Amino acid sequence: TNLCSRSGMVGLPLPGAELKLVPNGGKLEARVRGPHITPGYWKQPELTRAAFDEEGFYKLGDALKFVDPANPSLGFLFDGRVAEDFKLTTGTWVSVGPLRADVIQALAPLVRDCVITGHDRGYIGAILIPEQEACRKAANLDATATADQVYAAAPLLAEIKSRLAALAAAQSGSSTKVSRVTILAAPLSLDAGEITDKGSINQRAVLAAQSGLVQAVYAEPAGMGVVVVV
Repeated sequence: TNLCSRSGMVGLPLPGAELKLVPNGGKLEARVRGPHITPGYWKQPELTRAAFDEEGFYKLGDALKFVDPANPSLGFLFDGRVAEDFKLTTGTWVSVGPLRADVIQALAPLVRDCVITGHDRGYIGAILIPEQEACRKAANLDATATADQVYAAAPLLAEIKSRLAALAAAQSGSSTKVSRVTILAAPLSLDAGEITDKGSINQRAVLAAQSGLVQAVYAEPAGMGVVVVV
């Protein structure tokens, strides 16, 4: 097997680079030190102190796992962003990266991404970033329908619920089951930091900017437009 062709393969540290793996919520957080690492933020000592640990290792916020724990020379695989992971009120850790990928796959092509919610909550939720045309077809609406009409359509919401219920049935434990979701009808904002310069979604920024949607997901009863899955 060509290991370099595996998705998420990051290999081994380059000569002169030091890698430290720190247990963090059931994962191994990667920290690095070496001449190739920035000495810190320009004229921002507080950010610099927060970015490095007591031994001078830069905290990447990424988790790694061994390709083969019995043979470390085979290198590492990317194991998600520990900076995005969180605990439920039950004390259960939620690994955001793999769960997000499962939700996107289960709902394809209706969504292009999602933001996982649940920090200090009793269960996991999600804000769905939709593909409007795919959702319009699933909603059985024509081109004259507004985005709000599309995302509130009963056939679409029923399809989302059915798919996520099937995903939940195949999962085990509260750390992988999405209980409620809602759709973000408005476009993501680059100015608000919801989209990075590389075009990826900033989970934390979306959660902050869309706090009203998060509140709707966890309201009792659930807010308007929220799909209760399980």
